[in-house]
Amino acid sequence: MPLLVNGERIDLARPTGDLIRAHPHLEEKAKVLRSQPARVVEPKGLLYVQQREFAVTTPRDGSVSILGSDDATTCHIVVLRHTGAFHLQPDELHLVTFCVTQLNDREEKDIHFPIIYGIAVNVKTAEIFPATFPEKGPDKDLRSAHVLTGATLTNVYDTKTEQLHIGPYFWRPFPYVDFWLEQDDEQILQNLSTSPLAEPPHFVSHIRSTLTFLKEHPFPSRSLFPDRKPRIYKKNEEGLWEQVCSDKI
Repeated sequence: MPLLVNGERIDLARPTGDLIRAHPHLEEKAKVLRSQPARVVEPKGLLYVQQREFAVTTPRDGSVSILGSDDATTCHIVVLRHTGAFHLQPDELHLVTFCVTQLNDREEKDIHFPIIYGIAVNVKTAEIFPATFPEKGPDKDLRSAHVLTGATLTNVYDTKTEQLHIGPYFWRPFPYVDFWLEQDDEQILQNLSTSPLAEPPHFVSHIRSTLTFLKEHPFPSRSLFPDRKPRIYKKNEEGLWEQVCSDKI
């Protein structure tokens, strides 16, 4: 679909450097975003979106006030506004903020790192800001296992019911899981990361936790989703996710 900057259609085959030079205001907006310190976003009112997930909501949402994601090194985080459902995008997308590649890069001892690893958006005000998230649940290991076993882009949030839906997910036993769990941190970092020199400190522990989960649940159709129904969560009065029974929905 067409991508526009200031009403001008962009050739998606052009290098990003050409795009930045042709539209210098994108670099200025990226500088403003990069200059902000990362805020710590607590779990109250938060919907954390993991890799290969997406979520859609509106300012009228009574449960979710912040959408966010982080740990992006070679990944991209996309925030769309006023587009309806992600899979029903409009014919045109207007690029407003662009903070990727050289616009989100710092170099230290010839090693390149992202300046911003995570982004949050206030769904009430549309404010976007750098962020970190101490709590990435619920079902963090389950959702990560879904990614590690080849997940496709998945919608995890029902806007109408304001419920988080996880699964049902199915996979085959993860190959060589015992081998990987026996490896030291450096081997896991070098072989299971797309950017081993730039990963955040918790990367290896996160991968180990996910691999352990995959070992414990080689057949999720039996242990996790025997009824083929999703795990459903709804915000409680404290603004935290709480699992609800699907037969009561």
